Amino acid sequence: MPHRHRHHRAVGAAVAATAALLVAGLSGSASAGTAPAGSAPTAAETLRTDAAPPALLKAMQRDLGLDRQQAERRLVNEAEAGATAGRLRGALGGDFAGAWVRGAESGTLTVATTDAGDVAAIEARGAEAKVVRHSLADLDAAKARLDKAAAGLNTADAPVWYVDTRTNSVVVEAIRPAAARTLLSAAGVDDALARVKNRTERPRTFYDLRGGEAYYINNSSRCSIGFPVTKGTQQGFATAGHCGRAGASTTGANRVAQGTFQGSIFPGRDMAWVATNSQWTATPYVLGSGGQNVQVTGSTASPVGASVCRSGSTTGWHCGTVTQLNTSVTYQEGTISPVTKTTVCAEPGDSGGSYISGSQAQGVTSGGSGDCRTGGETFFQPINALLQNYGLTLKTTGGDDGGEEPGEPGGTWAAGTVYQPGDTVTYGGATFRCLQGHQAYAGWEPPNVPALWQRV
Repeated sequence: MPHRHRHHRAVGAAVAATAALLVAGLSGSASAGTAPAGSAPTAAETLRTDAAPPALLKAMQRDLGLDRQQAERRLVNEAEAGATAGRLRGALGGDFAGAWVRGAESGTLTVATTDAGDVAAIEARGAEAKVVRHSLADLDAAKARLDKAAAGLNTADAPVWYVDTRTNSVVVEAIRPAAARTLLSAAGVDDALARVKNRTERPRTFYDLRGGEAYYINNSSRCSIGFPVTKGTQQGFATAGHCGRAGASTTGANRVAQGTFQGSIFPGRDMAWVATNSQWTATPYVLGSGGQNVQVTGSTASPVGASVCRSGSTTGWHCGTVTQLNTSVTYQEGTISPVTKTTVCAEPGDSGGSYISGSQAQGVTSGGSGDCRTGGETFFQPINALLQNYGLTLKTTGGDDGGEEPGEPGGTWAAGTVYQPGDTVTYGGATFRCLQGHQAYAGWEPPNVPALWQRV
């Protein structure tokens, strides 16, 4: 595959200019992600990895086979790796082919590129380099063609497809290989870009008509609250779209009148939000094991390989890892895209519940296969896309969530806005590029959080 012409001297200069932010712990030396007094905060400090409560760390130890110190170091390393990957994505441009972490403590960050000339720049940032054939942009474009072709096909026997950066391919998981070949052919995706992987179970949504805890829809089915949110002065919560349609009423676990679905999308996406009445107050917490509050300090998206934990009304706390971003999944009701694929288990009634990495909100439970006794996989609707779609503000313990316009020194940056990697803003007369997807709030102004923004 031909490569675009690159100015490697410029790439190296861009990397060298940010060498002070090398990934903490990629060589196993991370401690607490603490920056010297007066210096810019580290990614671990920005993302408040120290806010991970004992219940979450204990679940990580149980489900990921870690001890307490390993769990703490893993969260620090994942925060730093995400920031480094974001900077390299900007430096490599069209050569960038994805990034992921691995190891018990996520101590190794790998960044893929289509150009061997980028290897030195990647290694200078403390990451491992992998030279591959296809860029992330090429893989995303192929996956988009699959999504378009799937709209005119029955994909029940090829229910999952995604961009797999670790194998530099688009993967179709199929119960019948012929169904995968039909989808790939209809999309015009070249065999060199694609892999077919066998699977035995069809994914399903996790709502439950038997009743139980959490919240109830029209006094019938049961789902789990995702994340408390606000929209102006209105309070409410984010959840899965398949849990209820706009206009449906909800009651809490105590069967007290709670609220009404204001918006709901399913299939296509799996997102919804409920506006609650004055009896209910949005708090910046997720319900943890034993009723403990797990604080939410932001919504910075985690990379492939990172740890993620889920809270649901049926099975409580369970943890696993992010296995794939940009995934499409077909349920009986239709296809959902894009969702994030994980190794976390879930069961009926857990739908809509919270996925969180450390103290960073990730998404709401959509569906999956298997269960929490024999193991399984799940898919979550990313929270930032949900917040952006409905104009919601995540309730957090850090900063002001009011979505206010910034004061002096001004610019286009605004608290409450959802930013994606590559977005640019102005602040204080300078231009900044977003490194990691997140919702902004006061205190996360671009000059203050180099883990999230890079001056250009």
